[in-house]
Order: sequence, then C-alpha cells, then structure tokens
Amino acid sequence: MRKFGRNRSTSIQPATVHSISSVSESLSQDQSGRQRRYFISMMIRTACFILTVVLPSPYRWIALFGAVTLPYVAVVIANAGRETMKTPTPEFNARELK
Repeated sequence: MRKFGRNRSTSIQPATVHSISSVSESLSQDQSGRQRRYFISMMIRTACFILTVVLPSPYRWIALFGAVTLPYVAVVIANAGRETMKTPTPEFNARELK
C-alpha cells in the first residue's frame, strides 16, 4: 500500500498542496441560485404589472417602466454566473508550509 507523500523506497517526497479557496461552487448550486434570482425578478415584474393597473397616473408609468425593463435586467443578472476565466491554481510545496 502506498502512503501519501512517500514513494516505494519510503523516502519522503514533497506533496503538492492545493488551496481550497480556488474551488468554485458546484454547477447545480450555481444554477439553483441563478434560477432563484430570475424567479424573484419575474415576481417583481408581475407586481409591477399589477401596480400598473391599480396605481394612479404618475405612479402607473413608473410601474409600467419597471415591468417593461425588468426582463432584460433579470436575464443579465441570471446569466452573470459562472465565468469561464481560468486562473492558475497556486501549488504549494509541503516543506514551505512547515
């Protein structure tokens, strides 16, 4: 059985340590968060449409403006999730950490 950080002749080799801070959240969690943000935005849009019917004239136009522009904003916010930029993962030598 081979142990971590040792080779077959039992001499110690430096182990590669990866920083946990470079790990991004899982795809399912990211999609769930984006769906939740989009759903909340669409509920606000629905409220704006209802307020357009209920409110008097000057406020009606503000609610209508919100109902018309919110889909664009909601899509931009929902798609602002996982970025494809790759940053190099820092590798540390185990001896440097001691």
